[in-house]
Amino acid sequence: MPVLIWAGVIFYMSTRTFSSAFSSYLLRDILAILHLGVSPHTLDLLDTGFRKLGHLTEYAIFSMFLYHALGNGNPSTWNPRKALACILIAGVYSLTDEFHQRFVPGRGPSIVDCGIDTIGATLGMLIVYIAGRGRLKSTGERLGGPSGEDKPVAT
Repeated sequence: MPVLIWAGVIFYMSTRTFSSAFSSYLLRDILAILHLGVSPHTLDLLDTGFRKLGHLTEYAIFSMFLYHALGNGNPSTWNPRKALACILIAGVYSLTDEFHQRFVPGRGPSIVDCGIDTIGATLGMLIVYIAGRGRLKSTGERLGGPSGEDKPVAT
């Protein structure tokens, strides 16, 4: 269910509501609240960075939801094949999302955004991998001591 909901969030964020004009307006308001003034060129650079960071984040989250949704194995066990499948599924979804933007006024498709989305999905899998290693290490510590090894028994 989280995968479908997040896919819907991504689809919704690809509508006219979240166009570049909206993010630029939002960024201008945030800077005004902070009493910061920037040149139009700097504002444009900040807006572009803000939007690309959004792509990375939404697809990192999407791939993490996919990883936990696919298969019924132990979620704390790293599965490289499942991770690769999640990256590929997220990449394909990104292509369909960019195709959708072709028909949205004020938006347009971008193969660069697909690349950024796929990098975001890969980052999500890196986060799952690192988080899983920490969980496994913690489990090992609980079972046998600080290094995960069995403690010697006094005889």
